[in-house]
Amino acid sequence: MASDSKGRPPYPPFTAETAQIKVKSAQDAWNTMEPAKVKMAYTPDSVWRNRDKFLQGRDDIEAFLTQKWEREKGYRLRKELFSFTDNKIAVQFWYEWYDKEGQWWRTYGLEDWTFADDGLMRKRQMSGNDVKITQEERWYKDGVDVNTVPISEKHW
Repeated sequence: MASDSKGRPPYPPFTAETAQIKVKSAQDAWNTMEPAKVKMAYTPDSVWRNRDKFLQGRDDIEAFLTQKWEREKGYRLRKELFSFTDNKIAVQFWYEWYDKEGQWWRTYGLEDWTFADDGLMRKRQMSGNDVKITQEERWYKDGVDVNTVPISEKHW
Protein backbone atom coordinates (compact mmCIF):
# COMPACT_ATOMS: atom_id res chain seq x y z
CA MET A 1 0.00 0.00 0.00
CA ALA A 2 1.27 3.45 -0.82
CA SER A 3 2.12 5.87 1.95
CA ASP A 4 2.61 9.61 2.18
CA SER A 5 6.15 9.42 3.55
CA LYS A 6 9.60 8.39 2.43
CA GLY A 7 9.33 5.14 4.29
CA ARG A 8 11.58 3.69 6.90
CA PRO A 9 14.60 1.49 6.27
CA PRO A 10 15.49 -1.27 6.40
CA TYR A 11 13.16 -2.35 3.62
CA PRO A 12 11.79 -5.78 2.78
CA PRO A 13 12.79 -8.37 1.85
CA PHE A 14 14.39 -8.86 5.27
CA THR A 15 17.51 -10.74 6.23
CA ALA A 16 18.32 -11.89 9.76
CA GLU A 17 20.37 -8.71 10.19
CA THR A 18 17.78 -6.27 8.83
CA ALA A 19 14.92 -7.96 10.71
CA GLN A 20 16.90 -7.58 13.94
CA ILE A 21 17.47 -3.88 13.16
CA LYS A 22 13.73 -3.41 12.56
CA VAL A 23 12.86 -5.09 15.88
CA LYS A 24 15.29 -3.03 17.97
CA SER A 25 14.26 0.19 16.19
CA ALA A 26 10.64 -0.52 17.13
CA GLN A 27 11.68 -1.27 20.71
CA ASP A 28 13.58 2.00 20.98
CA ALA A 29 10.72 4.00 19.46
CA TRP A 30 8.10 2.52 21.80
CA ASN A 31 10.34 3.15 24.82
CA THR A 32 10.16 6.90 24.05
CA MET A 33 6.41 6.75 24.81
CA GLU A 34 5.84 9.48 22.18
CA PRO A 35 2.72 8.43 20.23
CA ALA A 36 3.04 11.14 17.56
CA LYS A 37 6.51 9.87 16.66
CA VAL A 38 5.78 6.15 17.06
CA LYS A 39 2.79 6.27 14.68
CA MET A 40 5.06 7.41 11.83
CA ALA A 41 6.57 3.91 11.57
CA TYR A 42 3.17 2.70 10.30
CA THR A 43 1.43 3.22 6.97
CA PRO A 44 -1.33 5.87 7.04
CA ASP A 45 -3.91 3.06 6.72
CA SER A 46 -2.13 0.52 8.94
CA VAL A 47 -4.38 -2.15 10.44
CA TRP A 48 -3.89 -3.23 14.06
CA ARG A 49 -5.26 -5.79 16.43
CA ASN A 50 -4.00 -5.16 19.94
CA ARG A 51 -5.52 -7.77 22.24
CA ASP A 52 -9.26 -7.04 21.87
CA LYS A 53 -8.88 -3.64 20.17
CA PHE A 54 -9.08 -3.21 16.40
CA LEU A 55 -7.58 -0.04 14.92
CA GLN A 56 -6.93 1.44 11.52
CA GLY A 57 -4.77 4.39 10.59
CA ARG A 58 -2.27 6.63 12.29
CA ASP A 59 -4.86 8.72 14.14
CA ASP A 60 -6.27 5.59 15.80
CA ILE A 61 -2.73 4.40 16.60
CA GLU A 62 -1.78 7.72 18.19
CA ALA A 63 -4.99 7.84 20.27
CA PHE A 64 -4.50 4.23 21.39
CA LEU A 65 -0.87 4.77 22.40
CA THR A 66 -1.71 8.00 24.21
CA GLN A 67 -4.31 6.19 26.33
CA LYS A 68 -2.01 3.20 26.82
CA TRP A 69 0.87 5.24 28.18
CA GLU A 70 -1.42 7.36 30.37
CA ARG A 71 -2.53 4.09 32.01
CA GLU A 72 0.78 2.17 31.95
CA LYS A 73 3.22 4.23 34.01
CA GLY A 74 6.94 3.46 34.15
CA TYR A 75 6.70 1.60 30.82
CA ARG A 76 9.88 -0.26 29.76
CA LEU A 77 9.86 -2.67 26.82
CA ARG A 78 12.10 -5.30 25.30
CA LYS A 79 11.44 -6.93 21.93
CA GLU A 80 13.30 -9.89 20.46
CA LEU A 81 13.17 -11.30 16.95
CA PHE A 82 11.18 -14.53 16.88
CA SER A 83 10.99 -15.22 13.14
CA PHE A 84 10.90 -13.48 9.76
CA THR A 85 10.18 -13.93 6.05
CA ASP A 86 10.38 -11.55 3.11
CA ASN A 87 8.05 -8.82 4.41
CA LYS A 88 6.96 -10.24 7.77
CA ILE A 89 8.52 -10.25 11.22
CA ALA A 90 7.35 -11.95 14.41
CA VAL A 91 8.58 -10.74 17.77
CA GLN A 92 8.39 -11.83 21.36
CA PHE A 93 8.23 -9.06 23.93
CA TRP A 94 8.17 -8.31 27.63
CA TYR A 95 7.33 -4.97 29.17
CA GLU A 96 6.88 -3.73 32.69
CA TRP A 97 4.64 -0.97 33.97
CA TYR A 98 2.67 0.06 37.01
CA ASP A 99 -0.96 1.07 37.36
CA LYS A 100 -2.58 4.01 39.17
CA GLU A 101 -2.52 2.03 42.44
CA GLY A 102 1.23 1.44 42.12
CA GLN A 103 0.92 -2.28 41.30
CA TRP A 104 3.70 -3.47 38.98
CA TRP A 105 2.89 -5.71 36.00
CA ARG A 106 4.90 -7.59 33.39
CA THR A 107 3.24 -8.11 30.03
CA TYR A 108 4.36 -11.11 27.97
CA GLY A 109 3.41 -11.32 24.33
CA LEU A 110 3.91 -11.96 20.66
CA GLU A 111 3.47 -9.67 17.69
CA ASP A 112 3.06 -10.40 13.99
CA TRP A 113 4.11 -7.57 11.66
CA THR A 114 3.63 -7.15 7.90
CA PHE A 115 5.51 -4.41 6.05
CA ALA A 116 4.88 -2.37 2.93
CA ASP A 117 7.66 -2.07 0.34
CA ASP A 118 8.69 1.30 1.83
CA GLY A 119 9.53 -0.31 5.19
CA LEU A 120 6.49 1.04 7.03
CA MET A 121 4.40 -1.46 8.95
CA ARG A 122 1.01 -2.00 7.33
CA LYS A 123 -0.32 -4.63 9.74
CA ARG A 124 0.33 -5.37 13.41
CA GLN A 125 -1.27 -8.08 15.51
CA MET A 126 -0.52 -8.36 19.23
CA SER A 127 -1.46 -10.93 21.83
CA GLY A 128 -0.35 -10.42 25.40
CA ASN A 129 -0.88 -11.46 29.00
CA ASP A 130 -0.41 -9.29 32.09
CA VAL A 131 1.17 -10.84 35.20
CA LYS A 132 1.33 -9.08 38.57
CA ILE A 133 4.88 -8.72 39.84
CA THR A 134 6.46 -7.24 42.94
CA GLN A 135 9.00 -4.43 42.97
CA GLU A 136 11.67 -7.06 43.70
CA GLU A 137 10.68 -9.13 40.64
CA ARG A 138 11.14 -6.25 38.21
CA TRP A 139 13.72 -6.70 35.47
CA TYR A 140 13.83 -3.20 34.04
CA LYS A 141 14.62 -1.07 37.05
CA ASP A 142 15.76 2.52 36.56
CA GLY A 143 19.07 2.79 34.72
CA VAL A 144 19.02 -0.81 33.44
CA ASP A 145 19.54 -1.38 29.71
CA VAL A 146 16.61 -3.63 28.77
CA ASN A 147 18.81 -5.40 26.20
CA THR A 148 21.22 -6.67 28.87
CA VAL A 149 18.69 -8.23 31.24
CA PRO A 150 19.03 -12.02 31.21
CA ILE A 151 15.63 -13.59 30.51
CA SER A 152 15.50 -17.30 31.32
CA GLU A 153 13.88 -19.92 29.14
CA LYS A 154 10.85 -20.17 31.44
CA HIS A 155 9.95 -16.63 30.36
CA TRP A 156 10.42 -17.31 26.62
